[in-house]
Amino acid sequence: MNQEEIDIHFMRIALDEAKKAYEADEVPIGAVVTCGNRVIGRGHNLTETLNDITAHAEMQAITAAANTLGGKYLQDCTLYVTVEPCVMCAGAIGWSQIKRIVYGAFDQKRGYSVIVDKTPFHPRATVLSGVLGEECAMIMRDFFSRKR
Repeated sequence: MNQEEIDIHFMRIALDEAKKAYEADEVPIGAVVTCGNRVIGRGHNLTETLNDITAHAEMQAITAAANTLGGKYLQDCTLYVTVEPCVMCAGAIGWSQIKRIVYGAFDQKRGYSVIVDKTPFHPRATVLSGVLGEECAMIMRDFFSRKR
């Protein structure tokens, strides 16, 4: 598999996590952390379930990955997340030193790129956006149209 195919494969796994959030009446965002093309952490939004505003998909996946590796730094890892991280999650991603961030849909209201001028990620990190972007945006639109 080439890198594009790998990115699509893991974004589909993140979308599966987003679907779990949707079914639990959580904002449908999913995330997975990979290392060596193996999933080492996964998560979806649990803010309502846990009554915790910090229980975002990225935070769940980062915590799971750190537990799997036995350390807080995820320097050789990639994070796949269905929606652009918020500032809180972007800060955690930066602190964890994740090497590569791949996300699907942009978040024009709360995404980090709307709020900050300088990247919050580790200086060596790379970012790829728009992977399965329409699918990632569609599950969000469906969720919020159902809420209205």
